[in-house]
Amino acid sequence: MPERQRFSFSIAATDGAARTGLLSMKRGDIRTPAFMPVGTAATVKAMKPQGVRASGADIILGNTYHLMLRPGAERVARLGGLHAFMGWDGPILTDSGGYQVMSLSELRKMSEEGVGFKSHLDGSAHMLTPERSMEIQRLLGSDIVMAFDECTPFPATRDEAASSMERSMRWAKRSRDGFDSGLDHASVSALFGIQQGSMHADLRQVSAQKLIEIGFDGYAVGGLAVGEDQQEMFRVLDFAVEMLPADRPRYLMGVGKPDDIVGAVERGIDMFDCVLPTRSGRTGQAFTRQGPINLKNARFAEDKGPLDPSCSCPTCAGWSRAYLHHLIKAGEILGAMLMTEHNLNFYQAMMADLRAAIGEGRLTSFADEFRRQYRSIRDEAAD
Repeated sequence: MPERQRFSFSIAATDGAARTGLLSMKRGDIRTPAFMPVGTAATVKAMKPQGVRASGADIILGNTYHLMLRPGAERVARLGGLHAFMGWDGPILTDSGGYQVMSLSELRKMSEEGVGFKSHLDGSAHMLTPERSMEIQRLLGSDIVMAFDECTPFPATRDEAASSMERSMRWAKRSRDGFDSGLDHASVSALFGIQQGSMHADLRQVSAQKLIEIGFDGYAVGGLAVGEDQQEMFRVLDFAVEMLPADRPRYLMGVGKPDDIVGAVERGIDMFDCVLPTRSGRTGQAFTRQGPINLKNARFAEDKGPLDPSCSCPTCAGWSRAYLHHLIKAGEILGAMLMTEHNLNFYQAMMADLRAAIGEGRLTSFADEFRRQYRSIRDEAAD
């Protein structure tokens, strides 16, 4: 059997701007459009790796910031790398850590070199640079490495957005150089660049051009899902996605709600990640084809029906809404486990349906019907 390639991306079918295809790596194939469950601290919360794989996930996400602080990238490397450490044998994408530095560290100082910050865990001082981010992701053994960038806050003035984007592009070049210097890792892993520019088409165009000049295996749309509404996000995607190379995977970072994902797939996005299905599972919110429901509500206390009648996941097959309501109200760990299992299965089933619809040339009708059903009941739970 021939050795698997480091990285390849093929498009099997298109439907409008949407694509379905295959991203192949040494540790396995990733069917696109793909949703990556978030395993922030070397675990997809409330799930075993076998359950994550059984849900249909081909790839998961790990977080550079959190893992560098605890247990430490050097320790993970000594223990055989992130895959062996957590028991996941498929591909792992690691983010660069830049977003968490900006959002979690109150005491931080940004410079051209990078970002100095104090840990939110113990107050210890750290410096994260493009080179250090590449080193950490190499030590973790990441399959898809993200360039280090500055996530532009929202809202931002045009001058602020331009300055932030230009710095991210300089950091992108340093990330590329730092990644390439680790030849053992660069020979088995991929590096993705991140487009910035906030809500401005001309800045996004400059960012895309600079990234293409540097050269990356894939390209992410960054700086969205940071406070703007869905209409504004889609407005930006309408021009931002087509600026990125059509023959490379396109990744929308931190998105999102099911109808966000469907709309972004229609606009040509191939990869997604979000904490929503796992976080919602731990707080009693379940995703169904008729929309999200809050199992904390008293009306479910004697509901003998399955969580989602259209779902075939183990949770829906084995337990009633009444039992799940009881577990959540009682604060039982099993409640978080069963709800998370369902939500991840819902997301992966949605991605499989999107892939099939694109392949059969019926994405528009599928997406319209999905939205109609998904909005048929009121969203009772807070985001």
